[in-house]
This record gives sequence, structure tokens and C-alpha cells, in this order.
Amino acid sequence: MRKLLPILLALIGTGAGVGAGFFLMPAPEEHAEGEMVECITPEEYAKAEKPPEEEHEPETREYVKLNNQFVIPIMSEDRVSALVVAALSVEVTTGSTEIVYTREPKLRDVFLQVLFDHANIGGFKGNFTNGGRMEDLRGALLEAARPVLGDAVSDVLITEIARQDS
Repeated sequence: MRKLLPILLALIGTGAGVGAGFFLMPAPEEHAEGEMVECITPEEYAKAEKPPEEEHEPETREYVKLNNQFVIPIMSEDRVSALVVAALSVEVTTGSTEIVYTREPKLRDVFLQVLFDHANIGGFKGNFTNGGRMEDLRGALLEAARPVLGDAVSDVLITEIARQDS
């Protein structure tokens, strides 16, 4: 009886699986009588899936990586509990790279203030790479960059970010 029970359970399980497979199988597609269904070869499919050749227009944006990373302390109970390290880049109009490097000290200052504020409201606690939190941070960084760089800036990119808990 002990040897028969596992075999019996395996047969019942297999039968239930096969029955569920037949029951849940999608219905075959029905075509009207005489309707031709077009079949194509893999080569024709590959040709059909290629995107049309587009003329590339000249880039109107440049990406300027800020020279040094930003280090943001995370405070808890009057001590540093973690450090967040972030690398940022700025998307600007073509030809504005020199403006970014000229105004980099002021830009770093406003970015640090935004990052410290984000840390103080708990933005780097828990799942800090959550899409919503990152979007909020990018938006705040962009708003801080506009007074410094004017209309030349169109986006701030967070290229690297890491948190080291102590």
C-alpha cells in the first residue's frame, strides 16, 4: 500500500494536469471558408520588420558630465547613518558646454542643496531608487539648474547613485 500511494498520486496529478491543459487550451482561430491566410517566409518577415531608413538630423543636445561626484550624508539621531554618492550629467543645447563648466561651482552648490533637502525629507531611505522618487529628484534638480543655466538646460541625468549604510 505504501508503494502504491505515490504512484496513484502521480497518476492523478498527471491526469489533472493533462485535463487542465485541454480545458484551458485556446480555441483555434477560425477562418471563413475559402479565405486565404497569407504565410510569409522568415526572410520576408525579417525584411518587413526593418524600420524605414530615416535621415538623421543633427543633434541639438549635448550631455555634460559634472567633474566630481556628489556625497550626501544621511543623518539619523545626530549621527551619519549612511552616505549617498551620486554622479550627475546635464543635458544642454549644443554649444552650451562651456557655460556649464564656467558656472559649475554655482551649479554644484544648488545641486548639493537639493540633494541635502531630498535626504532630509527621507528621500534616500528605503527603496530610494523607486521611479517616483527618482523623478521627483530629477525634477527638483532641473528646477534648481534653470536659474543658473537658463534655457540652455533641458534635463538633469542621474548617471550613478549608490548608498553605503554604516
